[in-house]
Amino acid sequence: MYRDPVLSLQPLAGVPAAMRPLRVGMIGIGTVGSGTFRVLARNQAEIAGRAGRGIEVVMVAARNLPRAAGIVGDGIPLTDDPMHVATHPDIDVLVEVAGGTGPARDWVLAAIAHGKHVVTANKALLAEHGAEIFAAARQHGVAVAYEGAVAVSIPIIKALREGLTANRIEWVAGIINGTTNFILSKMRDEGLDFAGALAQAQALGYAEADPAFDIEGIDAAHKLTLLAANAFGTPVRFADVQVEGITALQGVDVACAEQLGYRIKLLGIARRREEGVELRVQPALVPAAHLMAHVNGSMNGIMVKGDASGVTMYYGAGAGSEQTASAVIADLVDMARLDGTHAAQRVPHLGFHAHAMSQLKALPRAAVHTSHYLRVPVHAANQIEAVAAFLAARRIPVQQVVLAAQEKTGPQVLVLTGPAPQGEIDLAVHALQASAAVAGAVTTLRVETLAG
Repeated sequence: MYRDPVLSLQPLAGVPAAMRPLRVGMIGIGTVGSGTFRVLARNQAEIAGRAGRGIEVVMVAARNLPRAAGIVGDGIPLTDDPMHVATHPDIDVLVEVAGGTGPARDWVLAAIAHGKHVVTANKALLAEHGAEIFAAARQHGVAVAYEGAVAVSIPIIKALREGLTANRIEWVAGIINGTTNFILSKMRDEGLDFAGALAQAQALGYAEADPAFDIEGIDAAHKLTLLAANAFGTPVRFADVQVEGITALQGVDVACAEQLGYRIKLLGIARRREEGVELRVQPALVPAAHLMAHVNGSMNGIMVKGDASGVTMYYGAGAGSEQTASAVIADLVDMARLDGTHAAQRVPHLGFHAHAMSQLKALPRAAVHTSHYLRVPVHAANQIEAVAAFLAARRIPVQQVVLAAQEKTGPQVLVLTGPAPQGEIDLAVHALQASAAVAGAVTTLRVETLAG
């Protein structure tokens, strides 16, 4: 099934770049790779009209060559050696859509070393090895593009790097993982517990058999790393992201949030403050009337607050074969336009040129300053005032205290606080749990108003 790429590509040798198609080598022909191939073939005239030249896949590396042949047909050389694609002299751009962070790093760095541009949808690769990859790209004068790595159908990277370039970005916040958003939507709409909603997500293909990366917040943290770097001009800093998933979230809290006029969403938030920058992924309460609260199912939604633009919001599919292909091909069109452009005049990889990047301090968890939701199990409903007084005595700004409308869980006091440092909330909750009035563990979640 292997076809000799050298013989297939030889006729293109010596043709000036501006007069021939952009030659793409692809590693991976799974969900994203096959979608990219289909859309390129279906919309080739429109794409060439926008790019100023054709874009053609001229070689594909895949583990399953018979399957790959069934997707690309007889005219595309195939190989089971990804490094052969990464280093082939007749390829202009490497598209890496195989995933993973080990071999993919080696393929991408090899392509860069051989003077090739790179397009990838691999957020984990860039979150963990982005500093090395972008430095290598600058050294060799090539570009690395990754629109498909974050909220695939939403051109959020381009918005941050180009459309909002006049702004000092104050914060970026969003629902950037479709699997967890689907689960939370099911918990709210159908009253399911977490396990039941996860099972539905797996049955429908929204969640993997091993869903850990999604439900533990790691996937969202990878994406937030790239969003924050482009928003603030900082290096990629995955290790600095505070990550909390939804595995411990209980259905009672979804219902209690509704009672208070809120919905729970897994948010990725990057916020600039005078002391540094907050980088965090966590389930949080969002006002039910807010647009972000109405991003349901597997959809994604991202908001950006700029000092000049104000708040802008971006909505679309966060996963899917052709949805991701749309972003990958947009990056390829940008690559097709690069001929004759000096590296210093291109859009920087992270929105800021290397000499202008800054090392903003990542704030610790205790310094994060937000409002909070507390669910306090008590022995008797008349202890609601005791809970309020206890928190007020510890200078926690209490805004609302009510009893939960829950019959099966016993009396529960629901508290909404005003903004307070996480460290002070943690100390107050620790002391509250030791109170004689409290009948069990206190649940805390952040509240995000996402106000302009």
